[in-house]
Amino acid sequence: MTISPTAPEVTTAPLLSAQDLHVTFPGRHGGPRARAVDGVDLDIRPGEIVALVGESGCGKTTLARCLLGLVEPTSGRVTFDGRPLEYSGRPLKAYRKRVQLVLQDPSGSLNPRHTVYDAVAEGLRIHGYGGDERTAVAGALSRAGLRPPERFFLRYPHELSGGQRQRVVIAGALVLEPELLVADEPVASLDASVRGEILALLLRLRTELGLSALVVTHDLGLAWNIADRVAVMYLGRIVETGAVEQVLTAPRHPYTQALLSVLPEAPGTPVVLTGEPPDPSRVPSGCRFHARCQILASGEAERTGVADACRNQDLKVLSGGGASQVACHWAVAEVPERGAGL
Repeated sequence: MTISPTAPEVTTAPLLSAQDLHVTFPGRHGGPRARAVDGVDLDIRPGEIVALVGESGCGKTTLARCLLGLVEPTSGRVTFDGRPLEYSGRPLKAYRKRVQLVLQDPSGSLNPRHTVYDAVAEGLRIHGYGGDERTAVAGALSRAGLRPPERFFLRYPHELSGGQRQRVVIAGALVLEPELLVADEPVASLDASVRGEILALLLRLRTELGLSALVVTHDLGLAWNIADRVAVMYLGRIVETGAVEQVLTAPRHPYTQALLSVLPEAPGTPVVLTGEPPDPSRVPSGCRFHARCQILASGEAERTGVADACRNQDLKVLSGGGASQVACHWAVAEVPERGAGL
């Protein structure tokens, strides 16, 4: 199912912005610290849907948790609506009302002992909502596509289908009238027949409510169907970003090319990456992807004259804006007029 999102104007000031963000965790048994997020700039504008794409362990979930205020950055900062995010007290509580999380597993995120009504109303009660709770819950369920909402009030999660449970989770986020949703693999646990319905719902909410969204996923097909812009993450850093059509139809970074090559509809032979999966406690020198890079392994980087740079010269952090950018010595050497992306 192909859905055509309507992108916002690129001149709009960011709603959420990460600037030179780093998150490290203590190493095992006193070893080197794990650099889960290792220098990230990322902007999300009002009404924009950004897909954050990468394999497991690349740091995308840690980045999302940091943007939500669940993890405090080691360095760098997050700003929302022009103001730096505070990680304690009332400001953080107020922020979490404006930025809501949608988890990938509705069965795990819904309390089996709570009715649908209580699950959706929980956020209102936490934040001391002073209006008509029943009306707010009914409105959120209706916007999430569960109609008539009263029919679902007294149901329990086990009485619902997977798609209905995910809609309840989305309703629980919508009831607080947020400005931004962070959706972590929002359709990963759903049947293929339901995935398109949930993606269409997220797009409709963007159109009707002006919601922004960060969609965290390893699924490039999902990014194609829902996002305005895509950011490809590898070993703690964004290595390619730009409009979704541009990045996914003409990928410039070898890692993006490898991810796309294994899609069922991709032409040619899938790229099999060599080497070990990335270890955030041992980030290699030079390009962090060079140990697994098919361009370097094939000799193409040597022929282009960038092999030494790939192994030894670090790349700058990509800016958080909407311009097409790539952090790759070979890609810039191949298309020098686009070198400003570094």
